[in-house]
Amino acid sequence: MTADLKPRPAASGAAEVRLWLRLLACTNEIEGELRRRLRQSFDVTLPRFDFMAQLDRAPDGLTMGQISRSMMVTNGNVTGIAERLAAEGLIERRSSPDDKRTVRVTLTEAGRRAFADIAAVHHGWVADLFDGLNEQERDQLADLLARLKTSVAKHTEDRPA
Repeated sequence: MTADLKPRPAASGAAEVRLWLRLLACTNEIEGELRRRLRQSFDVTLPRFDFMAQLDRAPDGLTMGQISRSMMVTNGNVTGIAERLAAEGLIERRSSPDDKRTVRVTLTEAGRRAFADIAAVHHGWVADLFDGLNEQERDQLADLLARLKTSVAKHTEDRPA
């Protein structure tokens, strides 16, 4: 049995498991509420919003593979979203000048405007969902989560791909 799989005493790790479940519950609640609001207010799915957000942060565009990796979904998932966005004139797909097999995707001007409108409202929703914490608590939570991310990364960086 490897060191990672050795059983621990029953009490050991119980608090960490409760914390993990609390983090997961919060994530699921926030994501579910944002999905609901995006659908209700803009008739937009969260993956579509995420796709456009990736492009908004990359004015020179991204390849479909880059978008897929950023969103942590398959190429097939992003292809379907891209086709719908292109049909609506919100994105543009162009062959890369360096490699004609590579397609770069960018937001059109209409896509930038549409995303900006949705993102502004989305930011307000996220702020509303965190309004139970004051500024100091939000900063403290962000710092603690950054430390947790660093800790988790130490355990995952050496694993095989």
